[in-house]
Amino acid sequence: MWHRTIAAVLFLLNSLGHSLAGFPNQINIGGLFMRSTVQEHSAFRFAVQLYNTNQNVTEKPFHLNYNFCTVPLPFFFSRGVYAIFGFYDRKSMNTLTSFCGALHTSFITPSFPIDTDVQFVIQMRPSLRGAVLSLLDHYKWEKFVYLYDTDRGFAILQAIMESAVANNWQVTARSVGNIVDPTEYRRIIEEMDRRQEKRFLIDCEVDRINLILEQVVTSGKNSRGYHYILANLGFSNMSLDRVFSGGANITGFQIISPDSPIVQQFLQRWERLDEREFPEAKNTPLKYTSALTHDAILVIAEAFRYLRRQRVDVSRRGSAGDCLANPAVPWSQGIDIERALKMVQVQGMTGNIQFDTFGRRSNYTIDVYEMKPSGPRKIGYWNEYEKFVYIMDQQVTNESSSVENRTIVVTTIMEAPYVMYKKNYMQMEGNDRYEGYCVDLASEIAKHVGIKYKLSIVPDGKYGARDPETKTWNGMVGELVYGRADIAVAPLTITLVREEVIDFSKPFMSLGISIMIKKPQKSKPGVFSFLDPLAYEIWMCIVFAYIGVSVVLFLVSRFSPYEWHLDENDEAKDPQSPPDPPNDFGIFNSLWFSLGAFMQQGCDISPRSLSGRIVGGVWWFFTLIIISSYTANLAAFLTVERMVSPIESAEDLAKQTEIAYGTLDSGSTKEFFRRSKIAVYEKMWSYMKSAEPSVFAKTTPDGVSRVRKSKGKFAFLLESTMNEYIEQRKPCDTMKVGGNLDSKGYGVATPKGSALRPLLLSLGVLK
Repeated sequence: MWHRTIAAVLFLLNSLGHSLAGFPNQINIGGLFMRSTVQEHSAFRFAVQLYNTNQNVTEKPFHLNYNFCTVPLPFFFSRGVYAIFGFYDRKSMNTLTSFCGALHTSFITPSFPIDTDVQFVIQMRPSLRGAVLSLLDHYKWEKFVYLYDTDRGFAILQAIMESAVANNWQVTARSVGNIVDPTEYRRIIEEMDRRQEKRFLIDCEVDRINLILEQVVTSGKNSRGYHYILANLGFSNMSLDRVFSGGANITGFQIISPDSPIVQQFLQRWERLDEREFPEAKNTPLKYTSALTHDAILVIAEAFRYLRRQRVDVSRRGSAGDCLANPAVPWSQGIDIERALKMVQVQGMTGNIQFDTFGRRSNYTIDVYEMKPSGPRKIGYWNEYEKFVYIMDQQVTNESSSVENRTIVVTTIMEAPYVMYKKNYMQMEGNDRYEGYCVDLASEIAKHVGIKYKLSIVPDGKYGARDPETKTWNGMVGELVYGRADIAVAPLTITLVREEVIDFSKPFMSLGISIMIKKPQKSKPGVFSFLDPLAYEIWMCIVFAYIGVSVVLFLVSRFSPYEWHLDENDEAKDPQSPPDPPNDFGIFNSLWFSLGAFMQQGCDISPRSLSGRIVGGVWWFFTLIIISSYTANLAAFLTVERMVSPIESAEDLAKQTEIAYGTLDSGSTKEFFRRSKIAVYEKMWSYMKSAEPSVFAKTTPDGVSRVRKSKGKFAFLLESTMNEYIEQRKPCDTMKVGGNLDSKGYGVATPKGSALRPLLLSLGVLK
């Protein structure tokens, strides 16, 4: 029994009208489906239903009916099936092809192409070998990683290795077919990243590619500079938004053309189906394997139409083609059916369908897609004759020429003085409701370029930052990345991280990060305010100088004989025995003399000795300088009101704990501190990210309001232009302190690769 078979479908093709000679009234077709092919099973039954109800067919020789039963594989052959449709994997492929080859029963499959030449196998899925090699040549990849699934065969691997030898490529090939733990993909990706590998060719089925891409996002390897080529025909069936949002380039292939009338007609009916009868229809995107399944019905029906027209005898006789017969006998008419299947040429959902002599698809076209902000976009196509044809340049030209014929969506943010509501905005509509610097800038750009535009305020009120977990962008950057806006005209800071996913113009304004605090209260004069003109250290030096000079003057006067003398009155009283001459410069008189000189006042005594007068003169000169400086500073202090600021720089913030500080959430200022390698800023970031309650403000007004209500216990870090603007606006209770922490600029932004960039930015902003 085939280990992955969930159902064997027995199809009865009944002839309508009289049976032709040699053509049976009933034809049995077997069907094999895996557990994971639920939608394909629905598509198969729906395709049969479409065939039965199609009234436009002029020649309708038979009707298709079916019933279900779960059976072992040999059951099909014992029931005398004429052909088998189904899926295989690497484990079941050899068994199926051996049975079909031995019994001459054709097997029609949408599974991966078989490398070797096998009879009685009709392969609905085209080979990607040529398309992959052409795309590698187009992008000039010479060094890349090739991740492949061994279940899909080695055809592309062999072709790549042959090209690598011929072209001197450096290819690192890794098999991921046996990996069960998804984190193993991450280990491989991170290992390749350490080797500076930025280019990956992933050759797997859709489910495995989605698992790999999830680990790409988790490991952060989806930023600008990474390029992923997905060697699978279901580009639109993959989850690519999160990978693309990081800035990575994603290229892949698509076999279903959404513009095809056949596809559109099928989808209109497909979306009206009841999911209870047709699981995974309607609300589930159509898989490319389901489209191949639909086309397989067309091929089978067309082949049997041909056989009936040619009156080929395909009736079964005896035990021919029964594997349970002993011995097993090949069915001779099976060759006629195989030949008819290979001769089919019909237009289906996957384009032109025809086969070569080995049952492989030939003369087919594969579309090449890239992920863009607006979603998957066709950039070219590949076929066997023209190889890869790049058509993106023509699309860009067409977009540029159509700019004047459509209204451009300009995303911006409500932030004074850049964008504000007018006082009477409720009475206005459209762009007339707004005013501000960026409103005027957008108007001037539109006037110079000659376009129509409408202003759109970003819904979440954020500038734009990437979520570290989901890797998705919010704010205005997210509006551009995900195609909801064409251009951003706002105080949007140009940063390296943002430039990975969007394009910027040259800066229209230069600025830097600054510190906003609540304006300190005016200081009231105290009892010792007279000391303020000079620093306390200077006052201490003056006191020590005063004491030192007094002591020196005392000692000099003590040892100098000229300071010992009698008054004239004392000499006249007793000339014969005069008293001992006194010394006027005792310790207290010395202190008094120095104090009088310092206060610019006179004194009853003065030194008589030369040494004493030198000491006194030096002291007088010193006091002259000090008093003059004090008087000048005192005048300034009396005429200018002083406000004492507790913070003067970022270093002051970092070394204290009383004043909390934070930034705007989801902005460039927060990103600056998060990525900074400067010790002071690293310390500040460590505090901010762990502070409770959170110090990050949702909007600038929220941050300013917190500064005003904090009574000086909160500092807000924001762009200098906004800081200076708010400082000059009533109630004028905030102030900017210190210099700017960095230097940057505001720029006008567009999505990556947008045709608007050269037209709007380079021309409009520079004018």
